[in-house]
Amino acid sequence: MNKLMTLEAVCIRRCVNQTSVIFNRQPFHVDQQKYQKRFYTPGGFWNSVSSSVPVTTLQEGITHLHDITGLPWWGTIVVSTVLLRTVLTFPLAIYQSKILAKVEKIRGEMPEIVKELKMETAYAVRKFHWNEKQARIMYNRSVNNQWNNLVVRDNCHPGKSIIVVLFQIPLWISQSWAIRNLIHMLPDPTSVEAQLTAAEMLVGGFGWIPNLTEADHSLILPVTLGVLNLTIIELQKASKKVQLNTKLQKYATNFFRVLSVLMVPIAAYVPSGLCLYWVASSSFGLVQNLVLLSPRLKRFANIPKVDSEVDKPYTFLLNNIKGKFSK
Repeated sequence: MNKLMTLEAVCIRRCVNQTSVIFNRQPFHVDQQKYQKRFYTPGGFWNSVSSSVPVTTLQEGITHLHDITGLPWWGTIVVSTVLLRTVLTFPLAIYQSKILAKVEKIRGEMPEIVKELKMETAYAVRKFHWNEKQARIMYNRSVNNQWNNLVVRDNCHPGKSIIVVLFQIPLWISQSWAIRNLIHMLPDPTSVEAQLTAAEMLVGGFGWIPNLTEADHSLILPVTLGVLNLTIIELQKASKKVQLNTKLQKYATNFFRVLSVLMVPIAAYVPSGLCLYWVASSSFGLVQNLVLLSPRLKRFANIPKVDSEVDKPYTFLLNNIKGKFSK
């Protein structure tokens, strides 16, 4: 039934579009100046982002998924999120784990190398009569060279570990903007397809959010988003075998905690369709973090075993959580 209704919507969309072209008129009147004034300044930043290639490509992809599957719009948003995260970010997360594991292994090789370099430096000081400054410079240079050799050997430059962030953040922004475009009939509010999509969004929700163009006044989705993001932060901390509480890590953890809390009022303000995407993305992120703890998955993905790896990560995580709440 849903597929039949969707097929009707697609046919209507095409017929109306063709009719409007033949008679050179639009079936719905849209005050374009009003939309431009409300949503973006012509030629400005918002217009550029809204009509950018990544955003419009994702927007078209989401629309095609909706037309092909016959899913309601809330289901289309969730499924498109899962598909993109599975195909694009999950493999990158595995790659990141592999890089971090290799870096940890070569760090384990460094103490023995450093010990030998200290002996060689002491010998060179006696033989070549180096002063303290010369010895320090040569020693540091040798350590850096040995480290770089190990990095090249295992092809694991630490900078590669941020590839997930560099890819995931632009994807999150682009898909958020694409969904915003669908809700607000952008980048062209006079388009018949855009008007029909926005009309479908009015009844494309579920349960307590039947209208995806309005905010979730119950606050269920915004609060869920905050809880999910905070859970991911605490999960990453509690799953580590060795806790490195440096000042930088403390500041970073607290920053993301505050950011997770601040996202709640923002999510309460935006349309529920956009908030639903954020919740779906964070839910996938939580599942992804749990799955990546699995030793079986790590061996299957050829991620080397390291000293910091826990043999029974889920039991370890559960015990950490119990210990935290029992204090």
